[in-house]
Amino acid sequence: MSQHMEGTDVLVQVGPFASPPALLVGLVLLLVVVLVARILLALAWRLVLIAVVVVFLLWLLAGLGLEVFVVTAP
Repeated sequence: MSQHMEGTDVLVQVGPFASPPALLVGLVLLLVVVLVARILLALAWRLVLIAVVVVFLLWLLAGLGLEVFVVTAP
């Protein structure tokens, strides 16, 4: 038995998933996933930038001697 597969053998194994409508649906689903991920990453990027600015400002205020958050023992 040969280990080498012909192109038609591969198409027979994937069956209906090789049809143009199935490929189109798969590509559209991939597009939706990429777009949603892009939007979420853009939002995450903004949140990280905001967190960096807030932490820097709190650190700067603490360095100037202003206690923004004072933790006291109960």
